Amino acid sequence: MVDAKGLSRRRASRQRQFLDVAGVSEAGEKFRSCIRMEPLGTETLALADALNRVISDDVVAAVDVPAFDRTNVDGFAVRAADTAGAGEDAPRTLALNDEVITPGVVPRVAVAAGTATVVATGGMMPRGADAVVMVEHTDIVEMDGRESLQVRHPVAAGAFITFAGTDIGRGETVLRTGRRLTSREIGVLAAIGRESVPVYRRPRVAVISTGDEIVPPGRELRAGGVYDSNQAIISAAVEELGGEAVRLGVVADDARQVEEILRRGLDCDMVILSGGTSKGAGDLCYEVVSRLRNPGVLVHGVAIKPGKPLCLAVSDGKPVVILPGFPTSAIFTFHRFVAPVLRVLGGAGEDDNETVRATLATRVNSERGRTEFKLVNLVDSDHGLAAYPIGKGSGAVTSFSHADGFIVIPAQQEQVPAGEPVTVQLISRRLEPADLVAIGSHCVGLDRLLGRLQREGFDTKAMNVGSTGGLTAARRRECDIAGIHLMDPETGEYNRPFLEEGLELVTGYRRLQGVVFREDDSRFAGMTTAQQAVEAALGDPDCVMVNRNVGSGTRILIDGLLNGRQPPGYAVQTKSHNAVATAVTQGRADWGVAIDTVARDYGLGFVPLREEHYDFVIPRGRRDRRAVRRFVELLQDDAVRRELEELGFRV
Repeated sequence: MVDAKGLSRRRASRQRQFLDVAGVSEAGEKFRSCIRMEPLGTETLALADALNRVISDDVVAAVDVPAFDRTNVDGFAVRAADTAGAGEDAPRTLALNDEVITPGVVPRVAVAAGTATVVATGGMMPRGADAVVMVEHTDIVEMDGRESLQVRHPVAAGAFITFAGTDIGRGETVLRTGRRLTSREIGVLAAIGRESVPVYRRPRVAVISTGDEIVPPGRELRAGGVYDSNQAIISAAVEELGGEAVRLGVVADDARQVEEILRRGLDCDMVILSGGTSKGAGDLCYEVVSRLRNPGVLVHGVAIKPGKPLCLAVSDGKPVVILPGFPTSAIFTFHRFVAPVLRVLGGAGEDDNETVRATLATRVNSERGRTEFKLVNLVDSDHGLAAYPIGKGSGAVTSFSHADGFIVIPAQQEQVPAGEPVTVQLISRRLEPADLVAIGSHCVGLDRLLGRLQREGFDTKAMNVGSTGGLTAARRRECDIAGIHLMDPETGEYNRPFLEEGLELVTGYRRLQGVVFREDDSRFAGMTTAQQAVEAALGDPDCVMVNRNVGSGTRILIDGLLNGRQPPGYAVQTKSHNAVATAVTQGRADWGVAIDTVARDYGLGFVPLREEHYDFVIPRGRRDRRAVRRFVELLQDDAVRRELEELGFRV
């Protein structure tokens, strides 16, 4: 007889496989075929409420803009023929009319031959005048007891006049259906006297996060808990696309609760859930959504990476989507499958993003059988754009926010080699190059320096690919600075031996590397040198290490300590000091190598190994860039140096 716990274990270990995985195009077509792909309706809004809404009807001007001929400068309305031949030595003298025309004043006196009238910028042109002479080209003189105007510069007919209807003509279509209203369009509507505008109704989208592990932001994070980033990300994305996000909160893995919140969500135009789409234990969203009819579930499982567990359903014309729980998978599948539908329902059209050509900077491996969408960062090089793949997994929250675009790897392709030309689909409509690109080894000190630049108005981009990767990027002139800490094993010297022609080394700061461990771990008690700590770890087969990635300066130090030995955990490679500290703190590993600054932040024990030089390589020709000059200046700034010292670095 099997008890309840045993039955639960069996269910947890028996994850059912996707029975009918759809291709990317097939999934999208099935989904859209069951939805009325047209706007949901219209409404009329006051201009003050219309920002970011989509116009539902062409807007035709009922007036001219400007509505009258007006002057563009301060000066005098004249007849152009009266200024012919005027010069500094031979000015033309004109009689001044008594009238002064300022904005809002309707002229009463015509400009006759040989006369001029004072006009201010924006003033209405008087009858008879066909040009304006700037005040700078005139003098007022007294002749025969009255003031006259001397013109020292000739003007042509039409000079400094904007004629009625030049900007917008009556009967002209100024905005067309489907245009999203920004501040510019709002200004145009106001200029033609419109106080309201017809717009498409915004789709109301219910956004729900599911899972026993999900914790709303602001609450204490329990062990094994994960803050709910998906609801914030998806809701913001819905509103960026012109929808109205109805946040229904977090629901636990309970079929009754999921069913109740889904029923509430169906009062909206669309329902988006995240999590609970895989066919594993505790994933109840699919079970509940599968009960929907007319037609119900259309696709469960798409041959795509990231995002295979995606579920697409329609109930009585309303889209119901279960996005994968991992943030990158969730936001990527949202933009690939949901965003085009949402744009159409809101009247904006499917709006394909632009693409650019680039060269792949590093090799990318792919899983055969699934179309893979690989997020990339784009940087300028001497040979065009270079695409750097973002190596974070589908559970990473920051992947999508850091990416410029993505490449598509066909289902049957297992690898894209470095140097291969690729097409990158941009995530946003415009590619904005950063003022300073840093590629290389991660350091919290560099984070602080880049933060300073950001506060001063410079846009920065950082990619953590290790010291060797940074040096390669500098050689290829794909970055402005590369943070490195590479030691020459023959001389013990840092960084300078690795320079090549065309690269300049700028001194950074010193940081102390060492072996980190939990302070209550008796195996490391009394250790005074890093080699002693490592030997103690190697003496216990249950003592697990966490390694650093190949190509990092820290990995060189680790391999030197181990001298060819590979203890348990050696194959686990992380890309930052923080990842090492987290693994040790949480007990997934017992020791690793990290800098003392991070060890202090995590409350770990620390045995010094070596003070290393963290310096910056700058490619030739980049040193004179304004952002790079400012970066180098910050390294010498007393306040910045004190800040780095407070972090534990030696400058």
